[in-house]
Amino acid sequence: MRTVTQRVQHASVTIDGQLKSKIGKGLLVLVGIEDKDTQEDIEWLAKKITNLRIFDDENGVMNRSVIEAGGEIMVVSQFTLHASTKKGNRPSYLKASKPDIAIPMYKAFCEEVGLQLGKPVQTGTFGADMKIELLNDGPVTIIIDSQNKE
Repeated sequence: MRTVTQRVQHASVTIDGQLKSKIGKGLLVLVGIEDKDTQEDIEWLAKKITNLRIFDDENGVMNRSVIEAGGEIMVVSQFTLHASTKKGNRPSYLKASKPDIAIPMYKAFCEEVGLQLGKPVQTGTFGADMKIELLNDGPVTIIIDSQNKE
């Protein structure tokens, strides 16, 4: 699983002109799933994201997690995170899982993030054409890949 996690002041997802979900202060997590991802990846990534110390403490130092900051999380599926640009100018998405594998993994990831956070997460709609608005805070943007833990 590959994620792009952004600390935000607020974020929202609109589909077909209708507001689907929104959050205040917290994290917007874009997630891409590949076939070799497992339940272990889900658990590791959910724990890592919810415990990232990227929120300011009382001294203005990034030393608090989204949990400690009382923040919210929005998770949006994004298969394009697994784009390969090795050949030519048209990205290839062969590494991204097909919906029959990706949808259950996405739902399980959202559920696990909610369990770690202690409250439900907001989501987009898998496969939909979504308009995402956010106010990146910092900016703080972290890329994490469960297949390349560094």
